[in-house]
Amino acid sequence: MISREAEQLHSQCTVVDTHVDSLLAAVHGHRSLGDRSDSGHVDLPRLHEGGVDVQFFAHYIEPEYKPDRGLLRFMQIADVFYREMQCNSAHVGVVQSFADIQRFNDEGRIAAVMAVEGAEAMQGDLSVLRMLHRLGVRCIGLTWNQRNQLADGVGEMRTGGGLTTLGVKAVREMNRLGIIVDVSHLADPGFWDVAECTDAPFIATHSNARSVCDHPRNLTDEQIDALAECGGVMGMNFAPAFVHPERATLDRMLDHIDHIVARVGPAHVGLGSDFDGIGDTPQGLEDVTCMPRITEGLLHRGYSQSDIAAILGGNFLRVFREVWGE
Repeated sequence: MISREAEQLHSQCTVVDTHVDSLLAAVHGHRSLGDRSDSGHVDLPRLHEGGVDVQFFAHYIEPEYKPDRGLLRFMQIADVFYREMQCNSAHVGVVQSFADIQRFNDEGRIAAVMAVEGAEAMQGDLSVLRMLHRLGVRCIGLTWNQRNQLADGVGEMRTGGGLTTLGVKAVREMNRLGIIVDVSHLADPGFWDVAECTDAPFIATHSNARSVCDHPRNLTDEQIDALAECGGVMGMNFAPAFVHPERATLDRMLDHIDHIVARVGPAHVGLGSDFDGIGDTPQGLEDVTCMPRITEGLLHRGYSQSDIAAILGGNFLRVFREVWGE
């Protein structure tokens, strides 16, 4: 049971989740975002029940479309995204600017953000990047686990490769356009290149703390420091392998938050569930309706209401305002 204090606080906060893969279920015809389902982790009815106000929907470019069909696949996924948004426009709206978030939430609608997971959608061309922005993309993960034209992903860390020349140009153009740079899945050298060349805060949409759970998809303490110095935020990933090597639970996920807050303060951590991109979930976080349990857990650990509000969404909102503008 969730306490009344936790329920009230959760409902008062703007809750942001910076990564779900739920679009692929709609793309493959398994289910619609508008209908409550017993399968998967996320749909619009369950997002409302879980109190999520801002949801990033990843447009994930699957390996079989790389490298030459990334833009085609993005367009196919984006078509499904916009059709789902139109069919459910009474409950959700597509974010173009920071002001849209408040407007949609005031109307009782979820604010949906177009995010790309894997810059193969650019096809190596900055003009395509500019068109992605015009189509509504507001966050791009530079890589998935493989190498692409911008950088090496975590699956290629043996090479020691960071950003390519095009990758540096892409980060700077994303800064200019107002597209958030996402370093989740990026190999360590690429992370450091982003930290050096970006003029705007960057984020890790769905990565945890490597010193708490030693997985290459998680950030080292030094990376957490650098992300904080740039004003960035990292979203806690619920993938069990990133939470704990043996037994992933809600409390184990909260351990990551504790570690990050102890290191850089409460202003640089948020939520990036990876729901519908993970097969299993931590005990206590079975789907998006469980989000209020995070608020309960943070209260139990002695966090102030203001710090909880920042972790649930306020920290990411700060980045959105700075990168996207009003």
